[in-house]
Amino acid sequence: MIYDLITKLVLYAENAGLIETEDKIYAVNRLLELFELEDYQQSEVDTEQIELEKILSSMLDYAYENGILKDEGIVYRDLFDTKIMGALTPPPSVVTRHFCELYQKDPRLATDYYYKFSQDTDYIRRYRIEKDIKWITKTQYGDIDITINLSKPEKDPKAIAAAKHAKQSGYPKCLLCAENVGYAGRVDHPARQNHRVIPITINHQNWGFQYSPYVYYNEHCIVFNMEHIPMQIDRTAFRKLLDFVKQFPHYFVGSNADLPIVGGSILSHDHFQGGNYEFAMAKAPVERSFTITGFEDVEVGVVNWPMSVLRLRCKDDNRLVELSDRILKKWRGYTDEAASIYAFTKDEPHNTITPIARKRGEFYEMDLALRNNLTTEEHPLGLYHPHSELHHIKKENIGLIEVMGLAILPARLKEEIGVLSEYLLEGKDIRSHELLSKHADWVDEFLPHYQELTKENIGDILKEEIGKVFCQVLEHAGVYKRTPEGQAAFDRFVDEISVQDE
Repeated sequence: MIYDLITKLVLYAENAGLIETEDKIYAVNRLLELFELEDYQQSEVDTEQIELEKILSSMLDYAYENGILKDEGIVYRDLFDTKIMGALTPPPSVVTRHFCELYQKDPRLATDYYYKFSQDTDYIRRYRIEKDIKWITKTQYGDIDITINLSKPEKDPKAIAAAKHAKQSGYPKCLLCAENVGYAGRVDHPARQNHRVIPITINHQNWGFQYSPYVYYNEHCIVFNMEHIPMQIDRTAFRKLLDFVKQFPHYFVGSNADLPIVGGSILSHDHFQGGNYEFAMAKAPVERSFTITGFEDVEVGVVNWPMSVLRLRCKDDNRLVELSDRILKKWRGYTDEAASIYAFTKDEPHNTITPIARKRGEFYEMDLALRNNLTTEEHPLGLYHPHSELHHIKKENIGLIEVMGLAILPARLKEEIGVLSEYLLEGKDIRSHELLSKHADWVDEFLPHYQELTKENIGDILKEEIGKVFCQVLEHAGVYKRTPEGQAAFDRFVDEISVQDE
């Protein structure tokens, strides 16, 4: 059977363009080495039955049964199947050369090729992404995307224990570093033999362009500094964002904020996230426009969005950099006690920005989401963070992707929704169930709005109510609330932007 699997996988690689016809013997021999085989019997295979997931799964079973793979846990299987695909992945120079050739014709051709390539190598595991649960919730702010993330595998207890006892390594320094390309991985770090990065230049610096292996949305890319340096939102960050959309005008790009709580999961490495997708925030209209003294040529407005977002628009990208920098500097030091906004407590800074850049025709746009990571006794995880009554759905930080209107909800909700549906349909006591008790107050609140619960409508009802909770999550994260008082406070800050610093 292993010979059939090798034949199928090599044929898959040829059909996907990972190898040329001339490479087939070489590819077979690489795989024979991996599976500790000294012989090969080529067989006729059904070309209609070439499914990568099934081929790799059968290969992993064979490797475990024959002592090549020492453990059959998900972490070890992922390490080995990446090693298999690495044997069929072209070297970085070949991938970069082809990308650049296509880019000269059209940037879209280049990204289309690279996105497909990243899936064909199994760096992006299509079969796992398909497991994510996704739906859209209609809100007063537009259609918001909701996802329950199931594509990141849960580590098994054996792998967790092994990682604790493994020798600690500082190479690569983090999951974003360029040194991940071709890296074999270990129990506490994913394998990346099938990973390739496209080198690009933004703001005269060497950066890398790649896709996220978890693709939360279409062509979800990551752009990262080739040096391992911390994230920082400053003037150069705005310049780099706009440099990127100049080179890839069909993509948006944004940055997480650079402070804990309101920032991303990796603050230690300077990076952005982008892609070929239009989020609800990008579609949201400007509800109030302003003129900033000295920037009369730049359109400025408050976006109709649950978080506090200013949109800047101009044909001259340099003017957007100038004004974004002014707004950032104003915001860094801005305090409004009446609105519970404090720039500092003692020497600890609280104000920062989540910026997003895009190009629409001849115009450049920069959305600036104002952020603040102040904590209080009542809200120890953050005053502008999901409050405790929403933690049963979303407790994690609100990063760039959520700011734009895509909920990334924890995998636990899949099981909880299933059990909750059963309890609601059968009239059982939700508070008596260990997993469900945290949802009880929420259920008591929305249940009276529905006349009848059936097997046919229970799923849609729960999805709708989860979407409403996420909308509240974004409102909690907004520094200026969607009330007359909150919006008046927002306008006070906008007025402050025009005031010249002494």
